[in-house]
Amino acid sequence: MEIERKFLVKEIPDKRELEKYTCLSIEQGYLCRKPVIRIRKQEKEYWLTYKGQGFMAREEYNLPLNLEAYEHLKTKIDGKIITKKRYIIPIENGLKVELDIFEGFHKGKILAEVEFPDEETAVNFQPLSWFGEDVTYQEEYHNSNMSL
Repeated sequence: MEIERKFLVKEIPDKRELEKYTCLSIEQGYLCRKPVIRIRKQEKEYWLTYKGQGFMAREEYNLPLNLEAYEHLKTKIDGKIITKKRYIIPIENGLKVELDIFEGFHKGKILAEVEFPDEETAVNFQPLSWFGEDVTYQEEYHNSNMSL
């Protein structure tokens, strides 16, 4: 089960500050949207992901792929490939912000996601000062819809 909230970002933390954190290069595409079936390249790892319906909480299963399988499935995607840099920023209570800075056709879009161990923690989470609007329940901010 994946439990997360998603936010627009009012301001990016200082660039020098970001350099302290792990940064991942991500490329992903969608084979299906209902249910969501996604392929992802994250550095040198490749994944096929199934995501159930829902917004803040939904099923998620990740299966490893090899490069050949990823490249084959990439020819089958529906929509555009999404590319982004993801910074992993630790915050209080062992939580982490995944700060996504989009590239390509979504260049300039920035979203922050926080994953939680349970729904109670997610509901009670107080957004950080640099977070903007909570867009957890807005379908247009699901990456699967952004790829159209």
